[in-house]
Amino acid sequence: MRNVMLLLSIVGMILAWGVELRAEIKPSLAILPFMIHRGEDPERRTACPICKGVIKRGEILPGSQNILTRLLHPKMEAMGTFKVLPLEKVEDSFFQSERRPFELKPMRSSIQLGKTLNMDFIFVGFLFRFEERIGSSIGVEKPASVGFDVHLLRIRDGRMVWKEKFDETQRPLSENLLKIGSFLRRKASWLTAEELSSVGMDEMLLRFPGPKELEE
Repeated sequence: MRNVMLLLSIVGMILAWGVELRAEIKPSLAILPFMIHRGEDPERRTACPICKGVIKRGEILPGSQNILTRLLHPKMEAMGTFKVLPLEKVEDSFFQSERRPFELKPMRSSIQLGKTLNMDFIFVGFLFRFEERIGSSIGVEKPASVGFDVHLLRIRDGRMVWKEKFDETQRPLSENLLKIGSFLRRKASWLTAEELSSVGMDEMLLRFPGPKELEE
């Protein structure tokens, strides 16, 4: 009888350990480098090639897509929802791929790359506008203006499970007193384009779905 009880105890411990282990297994995520979406007329609004959301085009400073990618990566790691693939590994695969398929069919091409990397999810973002402020944190001639969007794609069924966009030109509080919370989150000062992008990502990720929602 004692041996039976001992055996049952061991089995129970093994099952409990297995449940805890499965709970600790996180889905894998690759974050693609942000892609630039340009147009002939930078003053016109355009539709995202993946979600068809409308956003204003504008000037895009060289290298600004890399700034966004490197801002997003540590934010997603800090959330703890995913096991995030190192950016260098993603970039190696992405830049070795042909660019044309990503331009013509970005969602299908991104999912295919996710399969190649053996990922559960892949993040795809587009940059439409990245205009630097002219001035300082206490006064500007021209404020920073940023427009980008992001999409989380689930590899197993090719479904887009989350999307958000950020489209903002920083304004003084005097122009809209109803946005005092937003004004304070922007440090009550004039931000650089990178700082504005970082704040925008933080606000977007507040609406990020939980682990159960990601699997529905």
